[in-house]
Amino acid sequence: MRSESNGVQAQVVRLFGHRDSAEAWEIRDFLKRSVVEFQWVELATDEDCRAALGLPNLANVRLPVVELPGGERLFGPSLRDVAARLGFVTKPKLREYDLSIYGAGPAGLSAAVYAASEGLRTVLIERSAVGGQAGTTSMIENYMGFPEGINGADLAERARQQAVKFGVELLMMQEGVKSEFHDSRIWTDLADGGKMVARANICATGVEWRRLNLPNEDRLLGRGLYYGAGASEAPFCAGEDVFVIGGGNSAGQAVMHLATHARSVTMLVRDKALAASMSQYLSDRILAEPNVQVRYEVEITGLEGENALQRIEVTSRSNKTSEWASTPRLFVAIGGVPNTDWAIDTTIIRDPGGYLVTGPDLLKEGRAPECWPLQRTPYYLETSVPGSFAAGDVRHRSIKRVATAAGEGAMAVAFVHRYLGETA
Repeated sequence: MRSESNGVQAQVVRLFGHRDSAEAWEIRDFLKRSVVEFQWVELATDEDCRAALGLPNLANVRLPVVELPGGERLFGPSLRDVAARLGFVTKPKLREYDLSIYGAGPAGLSAAVYAASEGLRTVLIERSAVGGQAGTTSMIENYMGFPEGINGADLAERARQQAVKFGVELLMMQEGVKSEFHDSRIWTDLADGGKMVARANICATGVEWRRLNLPNEDRLLGRGLYYGAGASEAPFCAGEDVFVIGGGNSAGQAVMHLATHARSVTMLVRDKALAASMSQYLSDRILAEPNVQVRYEVEITGLEGENALQRIEVTSRSNKTSEWASTPRLFVAIGGVPNTDWAIDTTIIRDPGGYLVTGPDLLKEGRAPECWPLQRTPYYLETSVPGSFAAGDVRHRSIKRVATAAGEGAMAVAFVHRYLGETA
């Protein structure tokens, strides 16, 4: 349950909808990641509709229906509608900020806490739910200070509350679509038509889940096909045989979380072994879990289903033989791609994979790139634009760990102070 001093009161929401509704899943996922207490009520028949909503039949109801704590009902709302009614969507209050931070994952949240606590006028912009990919993780067990582990959404919520306590302005459901750098400022056009001006910025937009790029993928998303650990969907997997594709920590955590709900979990791995980057404790648990099977050197090559996922095609990478497996749910955690398309029209340098290049990695034979306008070399975590920094998974050669992202967010703020001192 959420409760804090940023204008958002404790929430108890009721959500009504079809089991395999992508729109209902999107709202469920947002509420779960935002740590908003809610009740899910499945509507399958007219009798369900009459009992739950007091309305005669499903045919005349725009689903899903969101019932707010005060009793107001939203019929067929967009995610932004729901977020706005819960008090998440706001507009910038100041004409100019010392620091704008894009992305409210571990790196962005850490930067926000340190920047605001040190007196910087700080705004944090997030286009969906707080927490980033870490917020979708069912359990983080190797983060210092939590010996029993902590749910990713809960960790993000604690960080959000801490940032707000120090005075961070948090803008949810907002996104920068175009940025220009001039006059020692970053000038950003927001997706809703607003403007954002800041003396320095930190890009902590992280990565987006890598897609399978298969036919029917878009149609089945939220209807049995999910990206990440599926924290909001795990309770619905009771008695089901589900699949997870991926070999890293994110996939491993999804497997272990789903195994506590589903009848069986099959983990599909492209390589001959679990990823070398997977934590040893996690791989040991996966291999010892009785209702988990791991299949190696396989990939998904097909998705089928009418209104929801019904079966998947699994193909061997060694002999190219294929088979179809029946399943109502597939969870995809095959890594990510950086969210940096916004940098295409700027002088910010990206590597071939799209990650932002920073600090020493910008230097060639000790020299800064031609677009760099200052005599000093870029600070560590500074991009090829002075005053624009990057932290966390979005950065070239970053270490994909929550603790590392949080550390980089704090470190970036230290360099922001140096930069602001130069331009004061």
